[in-house]
Amino acid sequence: MPDFDLSTLWPMVISGGFVVGFLVGMTGVGAGSLMTPFLITSIGVPPALAVGTDLLFASITKASAAWPHHNFGNVNWRLVGWLAMGSVPGSLAMLAVLHMLDPDTAALAQFIERALVAALVLSSLAILIYPSVVRGHTNVSEPAEIKVRHLPTLLLGLTLGSIVTLTSVGAGAIGVVILTLLYPTLRTRRLIGTDIVHAVPLTLISGLGHMSIGNTSFALLGLLLVGSIPGIAIGSRLTGLLPGWLLRNFLALILCFAAYQLAQKL
Repeated sequence: MPDFDLSTLWPMVISGGFVVGFLVGMTGVGAGSLMTPFLITSIGVPPALAVGTDLLFASITKASAAWPHHNFGNVNWRLVGWLAMGSVPGSLAMLAVLHMLDPDTAALAQFIERALVAALVLSSLAILIYPSVVRGHTNVSEPAEIKVRHLPTLLLGLTLGSIVTLTSVGAGAIGVVILTLLYPTLRTRRLIGTDIVHAVPLTLISGLGHMSIGNTSFALLGLLLVGSIPGIAIGSRLTGLLPGWLLRNFLALILCFAAYQLAQKL
């Protein structure tokens, strides 16, 4: 049974959802990097339940962003397909491991927290180095047909599927940076759109898998959506008011602080 009481904590959950949604709207970084640490450290949600609930939350919020990216032509569907061919099996394999091993709850919680700390640190580094990665490709024209690098793309999808299913972190910042390195001629808006669309089936399948083993709280999910939807809407409208470097440094600092808080619990 959960050791947190939503009847008393619901204002904090909604407020936290709003803040995370606001930051997601301003920065575009996936909610998993911010929401899961918040649920664990501030609300007291068990790590496995926090990850499972956040994955369904991410699938809903990313789906709302995927359709506009498709309409604006910001999605390379061939890349999405090859990424999904790696990430979906990777996600299912991780779910199978969690289901078949049926590890001790306390040991699993500690393992997820350790993996989450590592994923948060990697995400913060990815956010900081992304401008340097992109800078060398700003003047490169995008060819009419992008040649898919099949094996590296499959391996990236497999890695993301495993990491995201275990921690709910990695599909955003880490995925975009590696995609940029693999496909330097793909425009930034198409890299981001492709990454967002690929994250929809990944987080949905991972979230449904966690739901099948009991790692989901629909009451918690509903409260998070109540707070985050207006937060995302407001943040997305204010995104141009602050310089990009300031937002990146601020977000990287938040992720490192979240990693530090989780590490203190270990």
